[in-house]
Amino acid sequence: MRPTRILTLCLLLLPTIAIVARATAADLDVATAERFAQLALECVHREYPNKIAHVMQEDADARPPRELTPVFYGCYDWHSAVHGHWLLARLARSLPDAAFAPQARAALNQSFQAEAVAAEVEYLNGLGRVTFERPYGLAWLLQLVAEMREWEEDPEAQWWAFNLGPLELAAAERLADWLPKLDHPIRVGEHSQTAFAFGLILDWARIAGDTEMEELLVRKSRQFYAGDRGCPMEYEPSGQDFLSPCLAEADLMRRILEPMAFGAWLGAFLPQIPLDGSDDWLTPAVVSDPGDPKLAHLDGLNLSRAWMLDGIAAGLPTEDPRREAILGTADRHRRAGLRSVTGEYYEGGHWLGSFATYLVTGRGLPPAPEVEDKKGKKR
Repeated sequence: MRPTRILTLCLLLLPTIAIVARATAADLDVATAERFAQLALECVHREYPNKIAHVMQEDADARPPRELTPVFYGCYDWHSAVHGHWLLARLARSLPDAAFAPQARAALNQSFQAEAVAAEVEYLNGLGRVTFERPYGLAWLLQLVAEMREWEEDPEAQWWAFNLGPLELAAAERLADWLPKLDHPIRVGEHSQTAFAFGLILDWARIAGDTEMEELLVRKSRQFYAGDRGCPMEYEPSGQDFLSPCLAEADLMRRILEPMAFGAWLGAFLPQIPLDGSDDWLTPAVVSDPGDPKLAHLDGLNLSRAWMLDGIAAGLPTEDPRREAILGTADRHRRAGLRSVTGEYYEGGHWLGSFATYLVTGRGLPPAPEVEDKKGKKR
């Protein structure tokens, strides 16, 4: 166990540095937030249906999800339960006076008890589970704790963060052991993709002050992606993508490169981005059957493309001529993606709310740069 991570855990309740944009009540439509919160409230403690990836060593390991992972057993699968809890934390923190906030807090308090978290750590460290939820679910787990760390004005949230600390440490250790051995990026549009996970983990590392993890991720990201050229967007999407391999990579690299350097890298990586402001260079995906759990992934792709495009634009110099086309295309995907977040089908309802919340609250985006008005005042 690395001493710096033990120190990080000990410092958990101290103020942390916010490096991502914070949503405020003024930025977020309360009715929309209520709808997303209800999707999560309906599933975080709903055990069935459930799809588990469970390595067994003996008959005694055949147990129900609520016993195997007593914090994250709802929302159909472990990673969706994790980011369902993140959704509740994000919205309750952003809109503390909203009608749904007490229910969200009660659900979080029900889940984040020390005994249940200890059982999650035991499960994660069980024999044969070295690949469990790696990297996607572990990245979302760290993002959940990052949200708690930044909720520093709320004593109860800090207590939840403290209780989650052992699981946070176990997840970070699992990733830190894996990354040096990973020789190639994973360029798919689903859970095992490295670029998206690296972005979530990097944001957590910077909030948590884990410089070892930050340096490791920056080094690996440069090794895997800095030399990439001509990403074939015309090959996207695959039939069941919920993440864009090309856009996720660019959204990661803007976290690592300075704006001018990122702009140059992006020009070689995605040369097809137009300079004339047109928004038709990337078309939103259409789902033929929202009741099919794999085909419904494309609704999530529209949402994740939108936030990745927002991130790419934020990483460029403000005067870059590509920003208009990028933001216009992001808006098309945003509108298409948000229309799909209805909860009509549990196949999408158990997870699309989290993706929509990540988008509409601007999670992962850098703070907006200050601009001067005509009187020279910054705003």
